[in-house]
Amino acid sequence: MSAEIFEKVNQVLQDIEISSPSNTEELEAFRIKYLGSKNSIKPLFGEIRNIENERKKEFGQLVNAVKQAAEQKFSSAQDALESQSESASASDLDLSAPAEPFALGSRHPISITQNRIVDIFSRIGFTVSENREIEDDWHNFTAMNTPEDHPARDMQDTFYLQNSTEMLLRTHTSSVQARVMTKTQPPIRIIAPGRVYRNETISARAHCQFHQVEGLYVDENVSFADMKQTLLYFAQEMFGQGTKIRLRPSYFPFTEPSAEMDVSCFICNAEGCNVCKYTGWVEILGCGMVDPEVLDRCGIDSKKYTGFAFGMGVERQAMLLYGINDIRLLFENDVRFLKQFTSAL
Repeated sequence: MSAEIFEKVNQVLQDIEISSPSNTEELEAFRIKYLGSKNSIKPLFGEIRNIENERKKEFGQLVNAVKQAAEQKFSSAQDALESQSESASASDLDLSAPAEPFALGSRHPISITQNRIVDIFSRIGFTVSENREIEDDWHNFTAMNTPEDHPARDMQDTFYLQNSTEMLLRTHTSSVQARVMTKTQPPIRIIAPGRVYRNETISARAHCQFHQVEGLYVDENVSFADMKQTLLYFAQEMFGQGTKIRLRPSYFPFTEPSAEMDVSCFICNAEGCNVCKYTGWVEILGCGMVDPEVLDRCGIDSKKYTGFAFGMGVERQAMLLYGINDIRLLFENDVRFLKQFTSAL
């Protein structure tokens, strides 16, 4: 009887050894037959009761060898099939097929416009000067000759830091000019690009944050004519060689005399359109001769030196150049809008 049982176990071992699953279906069938919950090896352990005592150990070792052979066969067959699958997947790749394209980004219209402004002034000797966006009251207002009762100091227009009446988000990049003048003696010829903040209601024409480029030139014998010629050069480089400018009297605390500068409308060739409100002129910046009081407060001798300053909103220039009618589009990061500027320099 025991001889027949031993022969039966050896036959199972032989079947396992010659088995060679060649696909996932055959491998699964092998697993179910030899390693599943109702596998054919499990009943062999129950046959030990029919074996003579002196051969029980030998029988137990043989059945364990059968189980281990089934496990090893399954593992090796599984590894072989996985390797075949990976090789097949790799061979299925068409290496000559074009790759998926990567979407290329583009410069923001504000960056494009600001870089263009900086480049124009750099050609005539202006250097870029940048500084902090969180500023103190003195550099933002007092140094710029802004009276204590000026509306710009009111909380309606300025973002002050919490629990502070001295620290604020700068309302213009004129604070950069103040810091340069307090540390540097003339000649000074700088432009100050950067982000500024004002407590304004957001609309199609206004925003609580925007960008400015301000310029300053201080030296001996600097005149209003120098300023006019500098700004004419800028206007013609920015909007075209046929561009004309006009200066209208205005008021700024830090310049005297002060002016608003218009350019002839480059959209309608000064014939009249909705952009220039049918006047033929478009306002683009404010300017003027630096007030002697500002020079003195910053430690520059106003009897020896004179200078001019100007400032413009970058968003204003970008909207004019690209025909954008809503400033909010410049801050919403809508890819459909920004995609239009992919080819812009």
